[in-house]
Amino acid sequence: MANGFDPGRLDDISRTIKSRYVDSGIISGALTLVWRRGQIAHLGMSGFIDLERKTAMREDAIFRIYSMTKPLTAMALLMLLEEGKVALDDPVHRYIPGFEHLRVATGGDLESGFTSVPSKQPMTVLDLLRHTSGLTYGFHNRTKLDAAYAKLGVGEHYTQGGLAGMIAQLEKLPLDFSPGETWNYSVATDVVGYLVELIAGEKFADFLRRRILGPLGMIDTDFFVPAQKRERFASCYYAKEGKLLLYDDGQQSTYAAPPQLESGGGGLAGTAADYLRFCRMMLAGGALEGARLLKADTIKLMTSNHLPGGREMTQMMPSTVTFTETGYAGVGFGLGLAVTVNLAHTGLPGTEGEYSWGGAAATYFFCDPKEDLAVVFMTQVLGSPQRIQIRRDLRSLVYNAMSERAA
Repeated sequence: MANGFDPGRLDDISRTIKSRYVDSGIISGALTLVWRRGQIAHLGMSGFIDLERKTAMREDAIFRIYSMTKPLTAMALLMLLEEGKVALDDPVHRYIPGFEHLRVATGGDLESGFTSVPSKQPMTVLDLLRHTSGLTYGFHNRTKLDAAYAKLGVGEHYTQGGLAGMIAQLEKLPLDFSPGETWNYSVATDVVGYLVELIAGEKFADFLRRRILGPLGMIDTDFFVPAQKRERFASCYYAKEGKLLLYDDGQQSTYAAPPQLESGGGGLAGTAADYLRFCRMMLAGGALEGARLLKADTIKLMTSNHLPGGREMTQMMPSTVTFTETGYAGVGFGLGLAVTVNLAHTGLPGTEGEYSWGGAAATYFFCDPKEDLAVVFMTQVLGSPQRIQIRRDLRSLVYNAMSERAA
């Protein structure tokens, strides 16, 4: 076939996802898009977008993509970089003065007060984009600083004052480590969204709509889901003791209205078809159907490993249980997304130079420039212990379905 797949093996993708994960109750439903060489090679759907109402999965279903928002936020900042308005080695305090005299936690907690020492170096824009900033997430639940983030609701959609309110919270807290020393998944990309807002002189969501979502034709992607689209909005579940419990009803969702905080780290909802358009633009070197968002050189910069010394994420994490959307070795980090740097270390089929990331509700995408391949996977289950295994299976199924590989 023109797209270089074995049709029978492509069908194995949907059969395996359905039997292993949907029918067993691990996830509520699934939608998989595989695109290669200019065409959709596979569309697979199973299960439900709403278990209570028994609403079947549909091709135009809208999903919370959570951290799959991050690559779009990184792209927004890179647009400003191309315009000469910001640089990767800029200290963040050039734009946020309260980040100038950063300190690193050594003890204490939110209630008694943190003890701290001065940071060894300033935080840079690059540190934000590659998650070496010293910031953290409350859900890590690893340190007293994580607990402080959780208690204060740092980066949550309900944060009073939006992105500026979040920055005010961060200015009062120490860092987890000196910038550049460790890879730690964090609210850093929300800070990137705030930088876009400051530098561009408009609300982050407005910039995203005007410069990325609109030009790409991502018509169903936004920070909220209007009433006329609500019937397509999937309910979100969370896994607990082998059961799926309702977390956010698609028909009575917090996404029904614009959030207080427009999260560049995890605030968007959208369709698989919309996200595929973003992937296609990336694979095409920054342009799609006449709309150019970035230069090809900037896409290459974005999808290169920026971790110090070319290291992998697993070599820079604070512990072996640190949260990541990849879950295996052989992967570095670019600007807003992961990059495969050592295929043997991953233990999976694929190609060095692939880039990918996932969302908290087990959504996932990966692109392989060498194979001209993009894969988008959508579901809506938080806290699934099988989240990483689903992605491993998906990658194996896709690559094993190829009847032709690029030379």
